Amino acid sequence: MATKTASDATPDGFPFHQEVVWEPRADWIADSNLQRFMDRHGIASYDALMQRATDDVGWFWEAALEDLGIAFYTDYDQILDQSKGVPFTSWCVGGEMNIVHNCLDKWQDTERRTQDALRWEAEDGSTRTLTYAALYAEVNRCANALRALGLGKGDAIGLYMPMTPEICIAFLAIAKIGGIILPLFSGYGPEAVATRLRGGKAKAVFTADGCARRGKPIRMKDTMDVALAQCPSVEHVIVHRYQDLDVPMEAGRDQWWADVMDGHGTDAPTERTAAEDPVMIIYTSGTTGRPKGAVHTHCGFPVKSAQDMYHSMDLKPGECMYWMSDMGWMMGPWLVFGTLSIGATMVFYDGAPDYPDAGRLWDLVERHQVTHLGISPTLIRALKAHGTAPISRYDVSGLRAVGSTGSPWDPESWRWLFTNVLNGEKPILNYSGGTEISGGILCGNFFKPLKPGAFSGPVPGMDADVVDTEGTPVRGEVGELVIRQPWIGMTRSFWEDDERYLDSYWRRFDGLWVHGDFAAIDGDGLWYILGRSDDTIKVAGKRLGPAEVEALMNAHEAVAESAAIGVPHEVKGQEVVVYVVLQEGQAPTQDLRQTLQATIADAMGKPLRPREIRFTDALPKTRNAKVMRRVIRATYLGEDLGDVSSLEDPATVEAIRKAV
Repeated sequence: MATKTASDATPDGFPFHQEVVWEPRADWIADSNLQRFMDRHGIASYDALMQRATDDVGWFWEAALEDLGIAFYTDYDQILDQSKGVPFTSWCVGGEMNIVHNCLDKWQDTERRTQDALRWEAEDGSTRTLTYAALYAEVNRCANALRALGLGKGDAIGLYMPMTPEICIAFLAIAKIGGIILPLFSGYGPEAVATRLRGGKAKAVFTADGCARRGKPIRMKDTMDVALAQCPSVEHVIVHRYQDLDVPMEAGRDQWWADVMDGHGTDAPTERTAAEDPVMIIYTSGTTGRPKGAVHTHCGFPVKSAQDMYHSMDLKPGECMYWMSDMGWMMGPWLVFGTLSIGATMVFYDGAPDYPDAGRLWDLVERHQVTHLGISPTLIRALKAHGTAPISRYDVSGLRAVGSTGSPWDPESWRWLFTNVLNGEKPILNYSGGTEISGGILCGNFFKPLKPGAFSGPVPGMDADVVDTEGTPVRGEVGELVIRQPWIGMTRSFWEDDERYLDSYWRRFDGLWVHGDFAAIDGDGLWYILGRSDDTIKVAGKRLGPAEVEALMNAHEAVAESAAIGVPHEVKGQEVVVYVVLQEGQAPTQDLRQTLQATIADAMGKPLRPREIRFTDALPKTRNAKVMRRVIRATYLGEDLGDVSSLEDPATVEAIRKAV
């Protein structure tokens, strides 16, 4: 298939025509997990590895399983089976394994058992540490408690809890007994919780009396009680007393965590599950319609999580990762499965990352000896407003890399993080994929140079490409991100909805997974994600991603962050409207509005001059910091907002309505 390359029409702004600012170090490459993998298989270069991995996906994933030391009770007969079509590829066919054996059980006869598995901290400063041996014991107690309630293989069990050690214990115990984990975002309202528990036919749910944000209590059990009125399948509710709140307990259904665990031993058998048995249904909100339940298996999501960490991010056994997330978003389960499969340490923090001040994140990095930190560009834009003083109070030199996900970068914020946190020496591992991917399609690595906001390229094993509206590969211009071949972590479908799964990913281009992201590959082979393709702005025939406009806005000294949307226009098709959050102390003047409009017109051409710049106090975001542009657009146009259950703060919609 021919590849189109951009000509003089290539955009002059972000992401193209940037300079390389970071080069890989030979000694870091030589000491990497991935170099050892390549040496073991006689592969001469990174590019040769990528080629072999896409030429023979079966070979690659079999080699990856071996490299990660994934243990099976019964060996699989074949690595993959595509007899039902590529969208329904099966993996490790005939094999038996339980991922909890690989996360905990197999480490108990090794020195790893005395290493920290989980370091936890609450917003009030409380801490708790669990070694691999201690976590194994607690998971076994919880597994025994669940079995005593009559729960077992194939039963779906919900998790609606804050990021405490108990949610990690419950998460692993569900998988240990062969159950299906149903993680729920801790900020969901009753309807969102009920929809997901009903959809997954949950028999039980773990929750907490409440949690705290910025020192204020949030009542979670009350929300759960309202939701359960619509969930007749739920027979057991296990409540962690976390905030000492007075909450109602329904006799015969509700029990306190401590009471349920009391008296159970610390030895428990791990259920022998088929490699392709479901281990988790994790719901993701779409633009329209009901939430989609991505189905993941024991040999799927957990293996892909670990492989991304091990190969691209070079997380080594004994190192420590903190990735800011909630268990209801994929990065929570990703953190648990990946770190424990590798033999690394994870950090949970339950609280706001800038509370009580903007130094909290860097304090966590120092005290918990974090080597790999995962953040969002949105958070960095917020922290940047406080300057570098909060960083300088702490020693963050132990970081080997910072990962980022959730939204596209603007170059200025990327450079701020690179310079002030990583000393201009260590890489930002930009990471993008999704719930249905089980991790990343693209990621930074230690092998390729970097430019601001760039990805090194696809994760090994991901046969990714960028194509135009006809499905033809393109370089040097913006197109659709696609995947050409299956991978072990791909969702096996949507729960009880194969047709929606096929409609969502497989029916636009024959044989290609269309991910729904705008992407680009520049002349040096570096990749960029420029926002969701359903956020596409098309003005007089020119397509652009919101990130191109937002990068220009966010570079202005008066702007803290921004969101660009396309709105209908009779002649041009669409026009650009930009919502801007100003830095503290900046006033929303007409002169500033005109300056910002001129900035975009000068950089991108007069046809792309925004119709409006609106100043707002906040942008609607998910808890993992994705800006919900479709909500902004619907608010602007007075349309139905659709599913807003993943909003961190519903009040931000009103901020958009009141924008001036």
